[in-house]
Formats: sequence, structure tokens, C-alpha cells
Amino acid sequence: METPGLAVHGEAAPFSTALRSLLNNPQYSDVCFVVGQERQEVFAHRCLLACRCNFFQRLLGPKLGPGTPSPVVLSTVPAEAFLAVLEFLYTNSVRLHRHSVLEVLTAAVEYGLEELREGEKKGRLLGGGNMVSDRVEQLCLEFVVKVLDVELVCEALQVAVTFGLGPLQERCIAFIEAHSQEALRTRGFLELSAPALLPLLRSDKLCVDEAELVLAARSWARVGAVEQIVEAWKCHALRRGDAARGAPCRRRRGTLPREHHCFLDLPFK
Repeated sequence: METPGLAVHGEAAPFSTALRSLLNNPQYSDVCFVVGQERQEVFAHRCLLACRCNFFQRLLGPKLGPGTPSPVVLSTVPAEAFLAVLEFLYTNSVRLHRHSVLEVLTAAVEYGLEELREGEKKGRLLGGGNMVSDRVEQLCLEFVVKVLDVELVCEALQVAVTFGLGPLQERCIAFIEAHSQEALRTRGFLELSAPALLPLLRSDKLCVDEAELVLAARSWARVGAVEQIVEAWKCHALRRGDAARGAPCRRRRGTLPREHHCFLDLPFK
């Protein structure tokens, strides 16, 4: 009976460094992307992308005919985010930054790369498996949660709602509930879509008075949004204690007592 062979592994660092040298390197590349609104050229290697990512396998396909293939235009993804995705595909690691991580996450979702959702070690994110489609988004999500702050939270909420990232949406809403006044004053809040705004308006844990919340909603409101705001407000500030008709209302957290509340049978504590 033949003795099984022994797998011998070389050092990972030199291997990763060698592959990183090929990143956006026109030498030996056989595919060129034109990326972002700035139309930046990014060079890559078809076989490596295809074996690492199903999206690129479908996008690039087999090489057809002789000559240099036409550039592949990806105008909706910023160049920095695209290069981060390629860095991970080439080296199984990537450096994420607070200012661009949401764009990397968006690109990872759109390309079906789920490996960048969780996992961080000393600011450097490492992939743990051979299937990129299982890990990309996970690393990004964990990084977003770690750097979440008032300026970033509404943008992160919008990404979570857009792509159906439930855990990230819950974390963002909880953060906004705890830092309501600051979050409602950010540009990110004004740029929320209606589906992203409605869960906030329905929350009874916002730490802000109703008058301030009304002003914030009015600042956000634009044509076509008013009806959705009114619908959300029906069960917002003054909620029933239970589903039974006639049950007393209660003030939402952050709502200050007012004289007219006495007519609503509100329990003030």
C-alpha cells in the first residue's frame, strides 16, 4: 500500500507579496477595467479573477478571438473600492478604511463577495477560506460595526436597507436611538431613502423630543415623502400600551411632557 504524500506549505507572506505585485500591474495583464466616474484604468488577470469570484467568471467568460480585448467599463463603483476588492481576490487580505469601507461593502455585495463581512485583526482583515463568496461582506460588516459613529451611522443604515443586511440595520438603528440628536443633524440623515427613514420614525426609543424630530423630518421631507411620514407617525410618539382598544398611551422615550397629554390618558412617571 502506497504511503500518502505529505503536503508541505511554504511561507504565506512572500506568496502574498508576490501576488500583490501583480495588482493593477499592466505587465502580463490580459484584462483592463475602466472604473468609476473618473474612468480610471485598472489592470488585472482574467484567470485569477475567474477562479476566485463567480461574478468575474461570468463577466469575463472565455477569451474570444485573438487580439487585445476591449476594456470592461464599471462606472458605478469607485476606483478605491474596486482596488480593495481586487486586493482581496489577489492576496486574501485587504486594508479597510473608515472613509471607504461602505463603498467596499457595496461593491462586495454587488459582486457576490460575502467574505468581507466579518473578521478584523490589528486593522488588517484576513480571509479564512478558499471560497471568496462566503467571506467578503462579513469582514466589511464587522469593520463597519467597530468604526460606527454619528457621522457614519446613517450612511451605513442606508447601505443596510438597500441590500437587506438585517444585522447591520439593527445595529445602526440602535446606535441612532442612543445618539438621536447628533445623528438627526448629519447630512447622512437628510440623504436617507424613505424605506431607511421609516424604521426610525416608527421607533419609540429615540432619545429626542417630538418637536426636534418633526423639524428633522421636515428637513428631510421632499415631494412624495410626506404621506409616508404621516403613515409612520400614526404609531410613533404616543403608542398604546397593548393592542387592546382603549388601552392607555405612553410617551415615546425622549418625548417631553406637554399639557395636552392629559387628554390622552398618558401615565406620566
